[in-house]
Amino acid sequence: MAVVRARREEAQNEFEAGLRLPSRRIRGGDGIALTRASSIVFRAPQENFTIEDFEQERILGVGSFSKVVRVKKKDTGDVYALKVMDKDFITKQDKVQHVKRERIVLDQLNHPGIVQLLFTFQDANSLYMALESCEGGELFDQIARKGHFSEDEARFYMAEIIDAMEYLHGLGLIHQDIKPENLLLTADGHIKIADFGCVKLTESSQIMLPPPAANPHETSSLIEGTAAYVPPEALNTSPATIGNDFWALGCTLYQMLAGTSPFKDSSDWLTFERIRTRKVVFPGYFSDEAIDLIDKLLDTDPGRRLGAGPGGYPALKMHPFFKGIAWNKLRDVSAPTPKLILEPYPSQVFDGQKLTMPSNIALASTVHHAPQLASMDSFDSRWQELLEPGECIVLASKLKKLRLLTSKKVQLILTDRPRLFYVDPSKLIENMKILWSSNNPNDISIHVLNSSHFKVCTSMKTSSFEDKAQKAWQWKKAVESVVVHQ
Repeated sequence: MAVVRARREEAQNEFEAGLRLPSRRIRGGDGIALTRASSIVFRAPQENFTIEDFEQERILGVGSFSKVVRVKKKDTGDVYALKVMDKDFITKQDKVQHVKRERIVLDQLNHPGIVQLLFTFQDANSLYMALESCEGGELFDQIARKGHFSEDEARFYMAEIIDAMEYLHGLGLIHQDIKPENLLLTADGHIKIADFGCVKLTESSQIMLPPPAANPHETSSLIEGTAAYVPPEALNTSPATIGNDFWALGCTLYQMLAGTSPFKDSSDWLTFERIRTRKVVFPGYFSDEAIDLIDKLLDTDPGRRLGAGPGGYPALKMHPFFKGIAWNKLRDVSAPTPKLILEPYPSQVFDGQKLTMPSNIALASTVHHAPQLASMDSFDSRWQELLEPGECIVLASKLKKLRLLTSKKVQLILTDRPRLFYVDPSKLIENMKILWSSNNPNDISIHVLNSSHFKVCTSMKTSSFEDKAQKAWQWKKAVESVVVHQ
């Protein structure tokens, strides 16, 4: 026990260290040079809370070394998006300085288009960052639910993203992971940029950081960001510039209008090949102004990208696509109508058909019903031997489980226990792989990429699947319905 306690204390000290700025020489009133240690005074305090002080509701997202959970403070009822990070995993993955950098950077940001850090706390095992809860969810989910945005809607969101990016770049920060999943919506539909885990400081940055966090150990081969949004120069390990963010902005605009990323493919390798060759196909309904803007943002030369090149942000804001935008009154303008769907879809009886939802209605509230059997696959007697006594199948389908360069056919099964697992149809129980169970019922989220592709995310692993029957949204709803009833 003493050894375990010593290791925990060592981990605690590791994360508390390094939050002080280096000592600096100042000139006293009598002209004598003095040395004074300068500490960062955090706007968002480190509290003495414990995780037991909060009711954990649902997982909002899962990252490579963290998850974000919607929580409610038991004594006040205040709602937060709580980012939970495992200390052991962060240490093993050499991400300590990344986490410190994100915490300190977020604390110094103050803009209506940036998600706000409210407080932090920690225990022996985890770090916690309490962020404002953006009740509108991810922009990604809204795109997927509606299919794609109109140009008026995309113009509104692009203007708000650009306004927040200009603030970040003005402080000498490069976000490096602009994408619809990191663009959150407030309850009234305005954009906030989130997730600063990949943020990089330029040499002229105005943000104060301790030296270890300001210059984290990074190898030249490391690609920061998400595969479908990284610029071609990042694949050649060129240093990051603000041009990275403008490339990702172009990808995001394309996705708003088309419903999918311009370079997304079945594997990261194929995605990178499309990025290298800049293989972009524009749908026929794109306006000339939208095509021209995306073309200029996806320039292969980062120094020529609109916004990063000559003319800077003024040139970007003057592009014809933004005609009619009042840049000095962005937050005073109401979000696009019809209102976006800000609540989960209402439960429906899954009948094995493709799940479609109206795109022109807003839901004021959601009534959840118990999950029901989803498709005829669920009644196949072959799967009954995999169930525990009294356990029922909610949804089951034959899918492709995707890997980096390969895929394999599996039977994915969701039960009311709850459990989510897959098997090789030819081997059944000898090859059962459990992705999620009632041992940790809130530790799951489903990210829908399009009607055929989705990811199952837990704190331990992310698994990608392809459903040729185009029931990705059905899988998301089925899992969410089971979680609600736990």
